Amino acid sequence: MRPDSTITDNAVTITASRCLGQDVSLIAFRCPEIARNAKPGNFVNIKISPHSQPLLRRPFSIHNVDGDMVEIMAKSVGCGTILLCGSPAGAELQVLGPLGNAFTIDTPRFETALLVSGGIGIAPMRFLEKTLHAAGKKVYHVIGGKTKQDVQTRGLTNCHIATEDGSEGYRGTAIDLLRDKFDFFSGSGTVKIFSCGPNPMLKALAAFCEKKSLPCEASLESIMGCGIGICYGCTVELKNISGSGTSTILLCQEGPVIDVKRLLF
Repeated sequence: MRPDSTITDNAVTITASRCLGQDVSLIAFRCPEIARNAKPGNFVNIKISPHSQPLLRRPFSIHNVDGDMVEIMAKSVGCGTILLCGSPAGAELQVLGPLGNAFTIDTPRFETALLVSGGIGIAPMRFLEKTLHAAGKKVYHVIGGKTKQDVQTRGLTNCHIATEDGSEGYRGTAIDLLRDKFDFFSGSGTVKIFSCGPNPMLKALAAFCEKKSLPCEASLESIMGCGIGICYGCTVELKNISGSGTSTILLCQEGPVIDVKRLLF
């Protein structure tokens, strides 16, 4: 986790809020304090309303940074996210961040990045793609959803899509598509995989990466009330780095980005 001096709690104003379909919204706000310190994989914790309800903040991956502007992608799944996705431009939020660790783009050495996402797991991928391109990496996206309505590709390049009902792209899961086209993806050089999505997808991805001896990092999701290690609401049990035994971490501090070798399913 970065030094606390780079984490700030900021009153911001929504500058744009747009529904992307399937209950997913893109929300932008100006916050230079977060924008200048953010890295791909970091998240923010948002107090959605000045009132007591909803009480807890909600965590959101940083979707994009453009100058002083920060974007998040949110899906309406409960009272807090429904309220956030319905907030218009001009509404005020309290935003804490940037929080958590980041994707590692310099080790181990690789030429090709495969960004594997499922559903709202696409949220951190635009910021990550921009950073990887700036570092001279080749980037492919492998994006999965149950139907084409679940797939978001805004601002992304080299997208390969899988839908379970075959309504768009490859018929099957994102991991089915990854297996089928891996020789093509790996033809551009040494591969590292970055991922975010539902646990069944991450489980299948971890098995694939183990078989292929591929480095892979995944951004995990959890309820986070504080985002700074006080509330202990985001405990996750992982394999120890040594490979022997398990330990419990606070995802807001040692995550959300984790080496998939440590995942338990």
